[in-house]
Amino acid sequence: MAACAPSATDPQIGRTREALIARGQYLATIMDCGGCHTPGALAGKPDGSRAFAGSDVGFRTAAGVVYPTNLTPDPDTGLGRWSDAEIMRAIREGKSRDGRVLSTVMPWPAYSVLRADDLRALVAFLRSLRPVRQATPRNAKPGETPSAPYLTIVAPK
Repeated sequence: MAACAPSATDPQIGRTREALIARGQYLATIMDCGGCHTPGALAGKPDGSRAFAGSDVGFRTAAGVVYPTNLTPDPDTGLGRWSDAEIMRAIREGKSRDGRVLSTVMPWPAYSVLRADDLRALVAFLRSLRPVRQATPRNAKPGETPSAPYLTIVAPK
């Protein structure tokens, strides 16, 4: 699934790049990132060829309908133009690149306790993914008609 960079030790944590990516893949698996950020996953038919490329099914919350975004390093539709620090802030603090607070559908309050080395590993894994050019449906504010299917859930504020 993930393409590993040539062997090199990360000076911040003393792991090889492969070990860092493997740790990040492990974390992404137990955190079930792909369960929301993979097309078809929320409908029970995940498209492995587009793993982590964003969902085609959203979540209805009190703040509207939100669609899990593309986490691949595609520069136009994914995280390719985000800095590592911006990705880490989104995961740990629930703040988007532009400062917007993310929905708690992504359980960033729980992720706020991730250790710095685990955050670096998760980012290394996301950066290792094959970029997939895929825009996700536009989020819909309350009262707007969503452009794609969605699930209705109750999420904490």
